[in-house]
Amino acid sequence: MLIRFSVENFLSFSDRQVFSLIPGKGTLKSEHKTKKIRGVSLLKTSVIFGANASGKSNLIKAIDFGQKLVLKGTKSETKIDYQNFRLDLQAANKYSRIEYELQHKGKNYAYGFTFNSDIIKEEWLYEITIKNDNKIFERNIEDKEIFDLDNITKKIKSQEEQQFLRFIAKGTPNNQLFLNEIRTRKVKENVSQIDDLLNVIDWFQNSLKVIFPEDKYNEGLKFELKQDEELLTTFEQFLEYFDTGINGVCLEKVDFESVDVPKSILNKIKEDLLSKKSENLRASILSIQNTTYFLSVKDNDLVYEKFMTKHLVKGKKELEKFDTSDESDGTNRIMDFIPLMMDLLKGDNVFIIDEMERSLHPNLIYDLIDLFISKAVNVNSQLILASHESSLLTQKLLRKDEVWFVVKDNFGSSKLHSLEDYNIRFDKEIRKDYLLGRFKAIPRIGNRSRLTILNKSDL
Repeated sequence: MLIRFSVENFLSFSDRQVFSLIPGKGTLKSEHKTKKIRGVSLLKTSVIFGANASGKSNLIKAIDFGQKLVLKGTKSETKIDYQNFRLDLQAANKYSRIEYELQHKGKNYAYGFTFNSDIIKEEWLYEITIKNDNKIFERNIEDKEIFDLDNITKKIKSQEEQQFLRFIAKGTPNNQLFLNEIRTRKVKENVSQIDDLLNVIDWFQNSLKVIFPEDKYNEGLKFELKQDEELLTTFEQFLEYFDTGINGVCLEKVDFESVDVPKSILNKIKEDLLSKKSENLRASILSIQNTTYFLSVKDNDLVYEKFMTKHLVKGKKELEKFDTSDESDGTNRIMDFIPLMMDLLKGDNVFIIDEMERSLHPNLIYDLIDLFISKAVNVNSQLILASHESSLLTQKLLRKDEVWFVVKDNFGSSKLHSLEDYNIRFDKEIRKDYLLGRFKAIPRIGNRSRLTILNKSDL
């Protein structure tokens, strides 16, 4: 679970801004909050509103950037690929900063780092408790020791394991996060008593999921449909619930030549799947213009299958099979979100989605959020959205502390604030006030009279 996220000097964020999932003082809709872990309860839902280019997507990009730096790292001798705030000349000489406060495996952590294009200047991990913050490790290139690992190594009884961990720390490149080194250098296999490091890495790898408008989520779940009858039934129930007109789904075997993907790409996938290093890999998934292909190994041969929908045809007993490319963008969007919803309800997942409403009717996006909230009473997962859909701005659906706004100041810097900051009655409808600009996060449309070229009478 995400407790708080802060960002500074990154894309459109100049000064440090904090996005929080800690509940405010309101007592209504208590089912929107998780049960406390180490004294900390969290909100399960949040929606971020703002005008175009206000910084909503940049906030999500910052969250995604930090995740990728932990999991994928930076190539040797290359720059850290990001853009600092560009509308202030002094920002170029300042370090950028990202910090996650997260809840995972029964503990609360604060993990963050400061950096520029060349180096990770600082990196830290603390366990957060009600009474204080306990340092797990700290890194600062301006200190002589650089790494403070004392609170980890004192738990490790083996001198050899202590030395191995310090060796990894000392060898961490200046442009690389220590957590990435822990993940990629087989430290888990060689050092015991590093559960806190592994917990945080596991959160980035298995709990946090960032989805941008053009992304597809977890297509691999569709591969399981033909093997898991209960999963197939649930998927098809969702399709019926959302009124898609689809009566079923299936995987249809197709020939190599009919797969509309460059053969060089298919041959590379085949080579990877058949290689020894990919023995445990069940399938590879390709999505091309709303058509999804599944490539899997069976008896040392590559099997090609296409994900298809099934419809009733008047006067015909058997269901007719359709390519998913024949379905509307909205229907394909719903089919992407069904596995997402199923994973959310399993628990221990944080989904952060940019423009979830794209291609969806306002009633559908409203119901998706309401469905999650109603079914997740005893589930600890989070659904965090950046959206333009003003119909979501109602206290019938969301608490005040679940609504956030992003606005740009006169210098182009993005600022975050919550509806909780405003003195609004619990029963007041807020959509109208939002559209009138009370919460600032709407476009500031200019004066038409200044469009001089359009004022000419001969146009």
